[in-house]
Amino acid sequence: MIQIDIQKKLHGSQGKMDLIVNQSVNRGEFVVLMGESGAGKTTLLRVLAGLEEAKGSIFVGNTEWQNNHKRVSPQQRNIGFVFQDYALFDNMSVEENLFFVNNDKALLNELLVMTELVALRRRNVQGLSGGQKQRVALCRAIMQKPKLLLMDEPFSALDSKMRKRLRTQLKDFHQRFDMTTVMVSHDASEMYALADRVWRMEQGKIIQEGTAHEVLSSQDEKAHYVEVLKLHNAKATVCIAGELLEVEVNNKISVGEEIKVVLQPCLYSNNK
Repeated sequence: MIQIDIQKKLHGSQGKMDLIVNQSVNRGEFVVLMGESGAGKTTLLRVLAGLEEAKGSIFVGNTEWQNNHKRVSPQQRNIGFVFQDYALFDNMSVEENLFFVNNDKALLNELLVMTELVALRRRNVQGLSGGQKQRVALCRAIMQKPKLLLMDEPFSALDSKMRKRLRTQLKDFHQRFDMTTVMVSHDASEMYALADRVWRMEQGKIIQEGTAHEVLSSQDEKAHYVEVLKLHNAKATVCIAGELLEVEVNNKISVGEEIKVVLQPCLYSNNK
C-alpha cells in the first residue's frame, strides 16, 4: 500500500493554492486522477516520483520514501514515469532509449510490436512524430517493470485505434508485473476501461473519489450530459465494456435515468 500525506504551496490556474493530499493506494490498484488544468495533478505525480519536494510523508509498504527531514532519490524508488513532454534521450535511437532502462530483449521486442514501432527501432527519436514519441515513452516506462507506474495523459497524442489497443495492453502489463499505477486522464473511456478508482482533483485537493461510474455520474457531469442530450436531441452517451457509445433514446428520458441497452449479434458474410 502507498500512503500519501503531503502538502505543498503552488501557483494554480486561479492563483496561489495549497496542494493537500491525504490518500492511500492499494498494491496493484489502478488509480486515474482527473481535474482541470492547474489543479495540481502533475505536481502530485512528480512528488510521488521524488522529482519535487513537499512537506509530509509518503510510505510504500513499510518503506518511507519521504518525510519532513529526508527524501529517497527517484532512482531508488523503482518508478516508471510517462511525462507529457516524453523526456526521451534525443541522442539515442528508439531501442537505445529502452535498453538504457533494461536489457530485456524479449520484453523490448514485445513492446515494440505492441506499439507498432518495430520498423522504427533504430531511428533516432528526434525524427519521430509526437504520437510515436509518446509510444516510446510508454514502452520505456514499462521496460523498468516498476513498482509504481506514473503516467501523465499517456495517450493524448494517439489516434483512437492506437489508444484503444494500448489501453488493453497496458492493463495486461499492469497485472502481469503486479504494478501499482496512477494516471492522469480526462478521457471517460480510459477511466471506465482502466481505473479501479478515480480521484477528482480541484484546486490542489481530492474532492471526490470512487469508481468511474460514481465519479462521472456526479451532479457536475450530469449537467454536462444534459447539454449533450439537448444538442443531439434524442441520443445518449453510454459506456459498455469500457467503450463510450452513442445510442438513440426516447425524447422524454432524463439525464441520470437508467436505460437498458440490448446488444444483438451480427452475422457477416462474404457473399454479395
